[in-house]
Amino acid sequence: MTKIIAVHSYKGGTGKTSMSVNLAATFVKMGKKVCIFDLDFRAPSLFAILKTQDVENWFNDYLNNTCDIDKTLVDMSSKITGPGKFYSCLANPATEAIRDMSSKDRKWEMHALGRLLALKDSLLKNDKFDYLIFDTSPGLQYSSINAIVAADFVIVATTGDRSDVDGTKRMLLELYNLFEKKTGLVLNKVLDPSITAKKTEMQNRIKNDYQVPLLGIMPCFCEILRNEGNLIFVQDKPDHPFTKILAEMAKKIEKDEIA
Repeated sequence: MTKIIAVHSYKGGTGKTSMSVNLAATFVKMGKKVCIFDLDFRAPSLFAILKTQDVENWFNDYLNNTCDIDKTLVDMSSKITGPGKFYSCLANPATEAIRDMSSKDRKWEMHALGRLLALKDSLLKNDKFDYLIFDTSPGLQYSSINAIVAADFVIVATTGDRSDVDGTKRMLLELYNLFEKKTGLVLNKVLDPSITAKKTEMQNRIKNDYQVPLLGIMPCFCEILRNEGNLIFVQDKPDHPFTKILAEMAKKIEKDEIA
C-alpha cells in the first residue's frame, strides 16, 4: 500500500497545493490517519491555507536536526468531518527562514534526505500514520528531488499551458526515469469539459505523451479559483464534482489501481 505521496509540478500555478490539502482531507474522510508536509521552503503557503497559528516547531527545525518530528506535528483533525485523523507539518514562512533554507549546501541536502527517509519508521511504523503527503516546491529544487526520492508514489500536476506541457514532459523524461518512481499525472484546470468524457482516449494520449499513467482529469472550476485557498473544499463542498473526482483519485491510490 502506498504510504508517502509527493505532489509535484514543473511550474507554479498548477493547483498543486490545493490538490495536496484536499487529497489529504479526502483520505481523512476515508478514515485514514494523515499528515501533510509543506516542502515548499521558498514559498511556504500551507500555514495560511490551514490557518495555523502558534507553531512552536517547524519542519525546518526537524530537517535542521534541532527537534524530533513529533514536536513539529499540529493536530488539525477538528477541521475535517470524518473518522480519520489530520495533522500538518509546516514550513517556516519567516523571511529569515526562507533565506536560510535557500542557502543550504549539498552536505545539508543529503542529511535532509536522510531525515525524510527516517519518517518511514518514525511516523508510518511507530505512530501508525496511513499516509504522509508531501506538498513540494515546483521545478527541480533540492527539496522536491528529496521528496520524490523518499516517496512511494508521486502525483504530477500539470495544465494545458504549452510551457507547462513541454516542461513537464522534459522533467518526467530526465528526472523521473532516473528514480523509477511510480507516478500518476493529473491534468488540472481543464477548460474543455468534453475531455472528461473521453477518459480512455485521454489515458492513452497521456501515456504516449508523458510516459506515465493518467490519475485524474480536473476541470477548471471557477468557484475553486474564487475560493483563493480560504477553505478546504472537500470539507465545505462535499457534493461538488471536485470533491467527487478527488475521492475517485484517492480510491485508485488506496487500491493501487494506477497503471
